[in-house]
Amino acid sequence: MGDNSKVNKNNRFNESGLTPLFIESMIFLRGSMTIRIHPTAEVSPRAQIGDGTCIWHQAQVREEARIGENCIIGKGVYVDAGVVIGSNVKIQNHTSVYHGVSIEDGVFVGPHVCFTNDLLPRAVNPDGSLKSAADWQLVTTRVRRGASIGANATIRCGTTIGEWAMVGAGSVVTHDVPDYGLVWGNPARLHGFICPCGGRLASSEQEARFVRAICQQCTAVVDIPLEIWKQAI
Repeated sequence: MGDNSKVNKNNRFNESGLTPLFIESMIFLRGSMTIRIHPTAEVSPRAQIGDGTCIWHQAQVREEARIGENCIIGKGVYVDAGVVIGSNVKIQNHTSVYHGVSIEDGVFVGPHVCFTNDLLPRAVNPDGSLKSAADWQLVTTRVRRGASIGANATIRCGTTIGEWAMVGAGSVVTHDVPDYGLVWGNPARLHGFICPCGGRLASSEQEARFVRAICQQCTAVVDIPLEIWKQAI
């Protein structure tokens, strides 16, 4: 983590002597900046980690990855080379975030979510030779601010998940998800719209180009383009 890094790795046992209790590794960078990395995590010294971020057991963060401030990277999470993750992001256990994925601020990614980055994956070329980095085309994916992705979802590369959208657990996302969109299923389909607070949005009035939707939980009002609103099933 650089020449100025200071790592203190401490483990102890409770009074019974049976259960290990983890005391966070503290890494102090550039003065008062504090990052917590579990001793079993593997973080490249070429990765950029923001202040206040926690990286837990057996996670791997590769070179040139950028993680913002106050993030939580759960147990067994894989963050590939060059991935960009904003601030205040929660990525739960055993999620795979591959090269080409960008995650904006305030996103929630549930456990065992898998992002992809190759539309035509093959291990070998037609001549049987092992594919190299030059033998396939990277396809990117973006998750916009405040979106949530439920456990065990698979995100097909080339898609954008809109701001404050929500993807149901176990879904397979194959197309873009609009802002505030609520999708689930295999393939994931648009079933409605959801407020930033998590409540369902219901139509209150319709204008020429927009539906004015009101949250059934907090009464916030959100304007949804009429064309997008009509796509919900």
